[in-house]
Amino acid sequence: MAHLRIPRPWEIPEWQATPEAVFLNRRQLLAALGLGAVSLGLPVQIAGAAPVAPKGDPAKMLQPAVGSRFRDRFPAKRNPAYRFGGRPLTPEEKAARYNNFYEFTPTKNEVWPLAAGYPVTAWKVEVAGLVGKPRTYDLDDLFRFPLEERLYRHRCVERWAMQVPWTGFPLRRLLDAAQPLSTAKYVRFVSFSDPEHLPGMKETVSYYPWPYHEGLRFDEARHDLAFVVLGSYGHPLPMQHGAPLRIHCPWKYGYKSPKSIVKIELVADAPPTFWHALQPAEYGFYSNVNPKKPHPRWSQEIEEDLGTGERRATQLYNGYGPQVAGLYKGDEA
Repeated sequence: MAHLRIPRPWEIPEWQATPEAVFLNRRQLLAALGLGAVSLGLPVQIAGAAPVAPKGDPAKMLQPAVGSRFRDRFPAKRNPAYRFGGRPLTPEEKAARYNNFYEFTPTKNEVWPLAAGYPVTAWKVEVAGLVGKPRTYDLDDLFRFPLEERLYRHRCVERWAMQVPWTGFPLRRLLDAAQPLSTAKYVRFVSFSDPEHLPGMKETVSYYPWPYHEGLRFDEARHDLAFVVLGSYGHPLPMQHGAPLRIHCPWKYGYKSPKSIVKIELVADAPPTFWHALQPAEYGFYSNVNPKKPHPRWSQEIEEDLGTGERRATQLYNGYGPQVAGLYKGDEA
């Protein structure tokens, strides 16, 4: 039976513990969903891998989910306009071992053994909604887009951070190819759904609003930084990173960069999003990285580097303010 998970003492300082009012609101939400004491599995800790190593073949941890296909497209030429800004590259093995991917499991360092070998060869992505030219892409179509490598920061709402070389292309190319209508104001993303073969989804299908779904404002989605990711570290994505394609928006918290996309839909109104539907007080629609907007259960003023363990001050928009600040008035949540 699932149970309410109480953070261990070393996971979060006492001064950052859940305030009583927030905890009671959480219990009320659980009751409203009919879950009793079942935990929603919402993120609560800063970086630090679990002490027990997961079972799995380490040789498979970094293997591309598409196998040897498209290897001629890698490594892609690096675009020098996108850099870490003085931060070190996160070692590939560390980035591959520590992932949020609730479809497989909420336990970060157990994602990769469960994800390894998941079949993606017949993957298709539908681009639809308020467009003049809807289309469904297969992998061959997607890998025909001109690819480039970008060095991007990644900041999780749980306060851990990493720096990854992603390979892909700007999201706007996929959107523009669909000929968006003037009525399209938002973009909705839908991830894959396979309860039979995804243990995390199967165990929570009765109370999580699967499939995973996220959204961006149309101008955010067309911003140059919004990236369709097909690879990392010079090869196609391993499954735990969201193969065969994911979105990455480096100025937002990580859950705004959905994995394993199967549908991109242009819509007129702000779409509901997965974590906001579960805890709107904790996970806003915009979710831009902002050290001055604390999470209800912890401060966002610091972050911890997944590779080095260094703790540093969080930067507004994750350091991408010069590029994206003009998109906002400053009060978006």
